[in-house]
Amino acid sequence: MRALTVLESVSRADGGIFEAERSLQCALVKAGGVEVRVVGLRDEFTEADAGSWGALRPRVAEVFGPKGIGYAQGFAGLLDTDVDLAYAATLWKYPSWAVLNWQKKTGKPLVVAPHGSLDAWALNNSRWKKRLAAWFFKDEQLRRASCFRALCVAEADAIRAYGLRQRIEVVPNGVELPDLSTTEDTENTEGKRRLLFLGRIHPKKGLVGALRAWADIQNSNSKTQNSKPWQFVIAGWDQEGHEGELKGLCGELGLKAFSSARQENLKLKTPSPEAADVLFLGPAFGMEKESLLRRADAFILPSFSEGLPMSVLEAWAYGLPVLMTPECHLPEGFASSAALEIRSGEEGGPGSDFSFQEGLRTLLEMSDRERALMGARGRKLVEEKFTWPKIASQTLALYEDLLGR
Repeated sequence: MRALTVLESVSRADGGIFEAERSLQCALVKAGGVEVRVVGLRDEFTEADAGSWGALRPRVAEVFGPKGIGYAQGFAGLLDTDVDLAYAATLWKYPSWAVLNWQKKTGKPLVVAPHGSLDAWALNNSRWKKRLAAWFFKDEQLRRASCFRALCVAEADAIRAYGLRQRIEVVPNGVELPDLSTTEDTENTEGKRRLLFLGRIHPKKGLVGALRAWADIQNSNSKTQNSKPWQFVIAGWDQEGHEGELKGLCGELGLKAFSSARQENLKLKTPSPEAADVLFLGPAFGMEKESLLRRADAFILPSFSEGLPMSVLEAWAYGLPVLMTPECHLPEGFASSAALEIRSGEEGGPGSDFSFQEGLRTLLEMSDRERALMGARGRKLVEEKFTWPKIASQTLALYEDLLGR
């Protein structure tokens, strides 16, 4: 079987979608029975991340004009017609239009993976641009899709709510299970515990409400901190200047913030990382990301909208207890007591602060053993449902079924 995989980016520029799709396509090849051909748009990280694809070696086309449109003159020529089907993890940019034309030309099955792009919050974000794309090509692409890959039941419901009636197959994301038998010291040299956020620094991630709650806890006279001080560690790549807004908010809230960017600390006036309530560490990939996960004591994702977040699965894989919102679409985490629920309320508004405070207090007041047991339950959940060999097997079975084999 030959499968064409169409992506907007084949690098870290696409955040968690890149990590998920790269891992899935490599797992499909490893499972055998399918030849995968990956195409995407060139960006500033394409060459740096090319090696992470192993033998797949994606083909890319140069973008002309605004990056938000993603027009690439040579892209359509990369979409082979001698394949059996296509899998498209793109909705809003030029590759969507190109794969629509490919499907019209070949009449072959097309699987569309929205990655949360049809959720209500995502549709309301940059609404006029998405309406224009929907009118021009996106809605036709969706209507012509043979099947949708939903990451969870909630995303399947969102696809139905959009008015689409084709087949939907729920195939979640997965992660690699790290070896935890040899771990580095989970505390830093100052003995502070770390609550980690890892991902895009974007308004939808809910960090405004989380920092407000963190300030209330840090500035209170209660014993919430459970004998040892904690730091809120924010690692990820900035989008839309939101990281600067969060640093400004720290100042307003009386939180001592420290940034890995030296010039920022002149503004933040925090002398050292050990003195900080909040650490901004910038993007983390590869070994640096692994080190952050190994040294963390807990993980938080206070997001307003997710497809199925890789970051939570990775945190569980490293045995971390998790604080997350229902919008992360991992209800099995709450059901198995691998995560504590926090409610997002309105974006950054006071409706979320109380829930965030309660969740944070509960987490920090737990004993070390209780947090370790919660993290172990998350690790077990990943082992049972979210490893890449299992996900690849589901995907291959879907492809075979669509081809009537």
